[in-house]
Amino acid sequence: MGLFSKVIKTGAGAKAFQAAKREASKPENQRKAKELAAKLRSRKRGGGTTH
Repeated sequence: MGLFSKVIKTGAGAKAFQAAKREASKPENQRKAKELAAKLRSRKRGGGTTH
């Protein structure tokens, strides 16, 4: 059994997982995640800025 599986089975781990899942379902957070993914993809290709 992996470390991640053990953490999820604990009370605190399960609670944290539920909170993360709830936040990920919010439209504004999905938008931010998509923007971050696009930004990281553009950096990987050599595009984007160097802030």
